[in-house]
Amino acid sequence: MAQGILGRKIGMTQWFVDDRAVGATVIEAPPCTVVQIKTVKTDGYDAIQLGYEEVNETKVTRPLLGHFEKTGVSPHRQLFEVRVDDPGGFNVGDSVGVDAFSEGDKIDIVGISKGLGFQGVVKRWNFAGGPKAHGSHFHRRPGSVGQCVKPGRVIKGKKLPGHTGGRRVTVKGLQVLRVDPERHLLVVKGSTPGSRGSILKLGKRHG
Repeated sequence: MAQGILGRKIGMTQWFVDDRAVGATVIEAPPCTVVQIKTVKTDGYDAIQLGYEEVNETKVTRPLLGHFEKTGVSPHRQLFEVRVDDPGGFNVGDSVGVDAFSEGDKIDIVGISKGLGFQGVVKRWNFAGGPKAHGSHFHRRPGSVGQCVKPGRVIKGKKLPGHTGGRRVTVKGLQVLRVDPERHLLVVKGSTPGSRGSILKLGKRHG
């Protein structure tokens, strides 16, 4: 069974676990379609290529449209791969849904975090800042970052102001609280990257 799908973040809610309310994320994951099967003999590794959310052919590029026509699958919004141990157990056109997971499973979720734009060091790196009293000219600045004469430069990796968020984030080991195959819903414990409506990649965690 494939142990990875794509889903759309619906939002957060509270879920009761052993008479205790915990934060939970609701994810809508309609069945993904097997578009291509990759094997060690043909591609050097075992995997299946899945398509998420069918779209009109005008919504995909011409090279991708040719790929879909070659496999005989209708165009999909997004393609991704999932490693499998036995690709021979799948056929092009098969569907993979939320029933790939069970309640209690630990999964890793990958998404794009919320973009917060350009931020200073206080918000971006939680710097304390300077005195807040009247007369102070040092409130939210980063402070001295130089290295005097030697080495005479700002070292790599120095925490400075810059673009915050909008990057790929992986949250590991989230517990599946509820699986609803009929409505294609998945409820996981805790928060996930991104805003409501963003696309998330869900994969079963091993070990």
